[in-house]
Amino acid sequence: MNLVTPDTGLLFWMVVIFGLVFFLLWKFGFPIITEMVDKRNSTIEKSLKDAHEIESRLAGMMAEHAQMLEDARKEQTDILKDAADTRNKMIADAKQQAREEADKILAEARTEIAAEKEAALRDVRREVALLSVSIAEKILRKDLSDDKEQREFIDKMVDETVQSELHS
Repeated sequence: MNLVTPDTGLLFWMVVIFGLVFFLLWKFGFPIITEMVDKRNSTIEKSLKDAHEIESRLAGMMAEHAQMLEDARKEQTDILKDAADTRNKMIADAKQQAREEADKILAEARTEIAAEKEAALRDVRREVALLSVSIAEKILRKDLSDDKEQREFIDKMVDETVQSELHS
């Protein structure tokens, strides 16, 4: 038996056994292998389809996320604007209230000053009247015939009255 150059009988049996194995594989093995390859192929196609679907959903979610961020920024801007408007309104109201209060205090002060001024004028008038009566009384007590004597007497009386008022 020579391994490099086989005999015809050996070659015949090798072809028969190869044919039998090929027939058995073709009849039983290849359909199972083909079915498994087809299943694997369909699984891969389904996975690719799912991946594309997930990718498109992800793109939609990203767009939705971007829109939500934009809406949040817009809402934040609106809230900040409303807060600034409210702050400005509160400041303006406080200024207006302060102005009104200052005007009220100023009016009260003016009224009080006017009342004090009137009281002071009344006091001055009363003092002048008392002073005049006192001077007239002293003048009438002394009969003055000479103008020079009258002036000297009046000056003396005014000085005395002023000094007595200063000491009081």
